[in-house]
Amino acid sequence: MSSDTPVDVFVSYTAADEEWALWVAAVLEAEGRMVVIEAWDAPAGTNRITWISQQMTRASRTVAICSPAYFASHWRTQEWTGALADNTLIPLRVDDCALPPVLATIATRDLHGVDEATAHRRLVEAVGLTRPERRSGGFPGRPAPAPVAVVFPGQLPRGAAGPRVRVGIPPRVADHFQHRPIVDELTRTVDGGGTTVACHVLAGMGGVGKTQLAAHYAHQMWQTGGVDVLVWVVAASREAIHTGYAAAAARICGADPTDPAVAAEVLLDWLAATDTRWLVVLDDLADPVDLAGLWPPTRQHGHVLVTTRRRDATLTGPGRRRIDVGLFTPAQATAYLTAALAAYGRADSPEQIAALATDLGWLPLALSQAAAYLADLDLDCAAYRRRLADHARTLADLTPDTGLPDDQRNTITTAWTLSINRANQLRPLGLARPLLQLAALLDPNGIPETALTSPPALTWLATARPDQPAPTTDDARDALRALHRLSLADHTPAQAVRVHQLLQHAVRDTLTADQTHILARTAADALLHVWPDTDPDGTLTQTLRANTTTLHATTRDHLHQPDLHEVLSRTGNSLGDTGLIGAAINHFQHLCQLAQYHQGPDHPETLVIRRFLAFWQGEAGDHAGAATAFEQLLADQSRVLGPDHPHTLITRHNLACSQGHLGDPAGAATAFEQLLVDRLRVLGPDHPHVLGTQYYLAFWRGEAGDPVGAAAAFEYLLEEYLRVLGPEHPETLATWGNLADWRGEAGDPAGAATAFEHVLEECLRVLGPDHPYTLSSRHNHAFRQGQAGDHAGAATAFERLLADRLRVLGPDHPSILNTRHNLADWRSRAGDPAGAATAFEQLLEECLRVLGPDHPYTLTTRGKLARWRGKAENPAGATAAGEVVASNTAVAPPSVDAGTDDKEDPQRVGRSGNRPEE
Repeated sequence: MSSDTPVDVFVSYTAADEEWALWVAAVLEAEGRMVVIEAWDAPAGTNRITWISQQMTRASRTVAICSPAYFASHWRTQEWTGALADNTLIPLRVDDCALPPVLATIATRDLHGVDEATAHRRLVEAVGLTRPERRSGGFPGRPAPAPVAVVFPGQLPRGAAGPRVRVGIPPRVADHFQHRPIVDELTRTVDGGGTTVACHVLAGMGGVGKTQLAAHYAHQMWQTGGVDVLVWVVAASREAIHTGYAAAAARICGADPTDPAVAAEVLLDWLAATDTRWLVVLDDLADPVDLAGLWPPTRQHGHVLVTTRRRDATLTGPGRRRIDVGLFTPAQATAYLTAALAAYGRADSPEQIAALATDLGWLPLALSQAAAYLADLDLDCAAYRRRLADHARTLADLTPDTGLPDDQRNTITTAWTLSINRANQLRPLGLARPLLQLAALLDPNGIPETALTSPPALTWLATARPDQPAPTTDDARDALRALHRLSLADHTPAQAVRVHQLLQHAVRDTLTADQTHILARTAADALLHVWPDTDPDGTLTQTLRANTTTLHATTRDHLHQPDLHEVLSRTGNSLGDTGLIGAAINHFQHLCQLAQYHQGPDHPETLVIRRFLAFWQGEAGDHAGAATAFEQLLADQSRVLGPDHPHTLITRHNLACSQGHLGDPAGAATAFEQLLVDRLRVLGPDHPHVLGTQYYLAFWRGEAGDPVGAAAAFEYLLEEYLRVLGPEHPETLATWGNLADWRGEAGDPAGAATAFEHVLEECLRVLGPDHPYTLSSRHNHAFRQGQAGDHAGAATAFERLLADRLRVLGPDHPSILNTRHNLADWRSRAGDPAGAATAFEQLLEECLRVLGPDHPYTLTTRGKLARWRGKAENPAGATAAGEVVASNTAVAPPSVDAGTDDKEDPQRVGRSGNRPEE
């Protein structure tokens, strides 16, 4: 046969499936078709790629022998995609495998799991040699008085005594079914511990695809001859289970179905005694109690599969294994949505499809119904996403209004309503729904359990049961467990609570405006209630910030009226305290606009927001801008609130600190002297703000060149803190540390180092190793250790401190930069100028990334890099760096000094002398 002669069929396959390929080729040639197949027709020594390309060009159709190995092959992918583009591809599955989404619109045939005659018929039908067989099992619309067994047309299993029996109709496998690991897990009859598993319980929230997984497994077992008896029961109630069992008993055993309870016993007895291979599926079990006395027996030849939204303990036990069904993976969700849209004749950019899948939380049912909605209304993914984000639209508005895909019975919102109602009926009665309403406003990725069980949350729960005793913390936690048992929330004790974002959307849709307002303020109160004063590792505060952001986005103006809720300011200050100063500034700029719009420019809350904005502006290095902002704010506060108002006095405090940072420490000390007089008159001697004023008066006196006076002032202040706050208060420990610090500045570094050892011991005992004050004390102890002459020891101490601070605070916190600076500095003093230069290069990169090129700290680092490059015998590098510093001197504060940032004020990590006051 000439290499140019047209042929009917080219068989594409991989080596693992060569037996199937040869069988297909032999059948087609016996049917009179001209076939080309590599095993028979490729000459030795031929370039395979070129030869295959030539054969595909010659052939009218390409038959692909599909299996997992086939789709894993790079070269076979090129073959089938080429045939698909030419519209000549015929896929034949010879093993259970998921088809790529692009093949979703191509008809396939399964040759596996059937006898040879059936496979032969399907093959010749696929290539158009005969029409598909047309027959029916009879009219399905009404039950026959005497059930007639329908003989499966395929292969009878070995050992079967007669016709196979199927009772109940499993749902058809959804279009574009995604193969998940659970599919493989269902086939395992022995768990990892060697225990036989006779029953699998698929548990998960409504919409994750539990029924589809069960249907896929049931169809697979039936079509492959894995079972002789298949019973599918919709287990929505005990009555429904009895009815399903009775129908099976009548069909299998000839029992009288008119007494369902008796017939159910007949079925269970038969399942326990028979050697026939059977599978019983109990779909959508509403309540485990409904199965009391009705669990199918544990048998070697039998398997039970249950789907349910419940996660009660009674669903597990000997021979039963619960499998929690989760969401699609992002890849599965994107593949499914791509295939579903293609089936509707639609396409979209991969980025928009992936973004829509993310917006829908990778929930299978939501993806399915969204694809149908898109097709019905001729929308693209971007348009649907805009509608989904529109607060004026409900989730029900975004589902098909006529006919659901894949024979689905309920919309996504209907499915969840049933679960919420059932959860609300569990103990503590009536609390699950209001708790879910509260959680619906917060971060779906994790809500602190303590917030949902806090006093503000309990106050909200009490409104749901006004005639009963007030709910307790235990009641709130038990309500969380009720939501968990119905798969409406994921709750693991001592961990964050998670609720799916679309379920939250559906719950919010049911709230009235008044309910939303009350819930918004309650949720904010709850977050504020559990917000810690200190959070060494930052995990909780990060979670609380994320929840505040979500709450603000979902409730909008409800946090702005009647006043701007305090949790919004707490979030901004938390950003700054964590080192995200730029984010803090942006946050307060936005809050300032909201406050001016809702409360007006002279409202006290607006003035407070302006103060926080100015404070973080100074922390970012713009002390001149901060000083100007504080001056303007002070004038407005004096006019609106009066000169003696506590907020006015706080602004004077911050303005004095800005004055010191602008290079006038003596002026700052004078301003604090004047402020102290007024605060003593207004607040009294024991008020924390009075103590704070004395603290910073001592600090700026020292910075103005009087370390002896500063040490004396801190010695007196320590006595005051001991009297007012006690020896273990963090402020007392900080003052103790500053006393040691200024003693060192006054000429006694060895004594300061010894004093810091004592302070550090107390911080470790009282506050723990990761508290910011403890870390700051370690910093200052290391600094004084170096000043006392132990340069190498100081470098080692700073190296260890850096590792701990990175772990606790993260790489962007200002204290990290300070620690890196001291590590480099003391390495240089220990005799390693080259290592110091390298360390300063790394520090400069971090300063540029975190603070920007014009921040004083960045400029100081440039200067030190130039210095140590020069000492490392790199004069050219030293000159270049020095030129950069010189070009930026206009933005540097006049008092920028290489030693300014070496030590730290334990009251504020990073020695700024500008402690924020609330």
